[in-house]
Amino acid sequence: MNLLTQNSKLKKTSKHFAKRVFNFGIPAYKSASGKMTCPFADSCIKFCYAKKGAYTWSNVKPAFERRYQLTKTDLFIDAMDAEIKKKKADYIRVHDSGDYYSPAYLQKWLKIAELNPAVKFYSYTNSIQFIKDLETIPSNFDFIFSDSGKQVNLIDKTTDRHTKIFKSLEQLQEANYTDASNYDLYATKWHSETNNVGLIIH
Repeated sequence: MNLLTQNSKLKKTSKHFAKRVFNFGIPAYKSASGKMTCPFADSCIKFCYAKKGAYTWSNVKPAFERRYQLTKTDLFIDAMDAEIKKKKADYIRVHDSGDYYSPAYLQKWLKIAELNPAVKFYSYTNSIQFIKDLETIPSNFDFIFSDSGKQVNLIDKTTDRHTKIFKSLEQLQEANYTDASNYDLYATKWHSETNNVGLIIH
């Protein structure tokens, strides 16, 4: 099973930064059996790119489902650890599709990050309470709170790294947000000094 892939944006990002940037995805919103994989999604469902284009191809969707099923097993941590080392990843975007569907699943990713201290992990997430309930977060992990989920009220925009969707680059810049629309790493704490992450709707 191919656990780490690169979508078009991450390929572009990898080239721009000369780093090996990979993503891990599970089904967007719901699994094939109807289990919620984005339990706190709200308005983002309407414009979710992971429910469009190549993500919906018949030969792609089963791969997301297989990865989701693996995340629910005790084999996941070791399998992901081996994949990261095999591909010599510099950065891992956790979830180009899907989200942290439970605290137990989130803990698996924190363990994976601890096993790979030289690799940087990051996520856009609507599972904000799960993150805020953590006692500690590995220094090589960064969470970017999405502003379009059911827990948007939990975001403190003065201290929390968060996203805001804009209709144009001009609007984004006027609001003093960093543009991460083309190069994904500009959303992270390692490449942006501000917590304001702007994305142009597409």
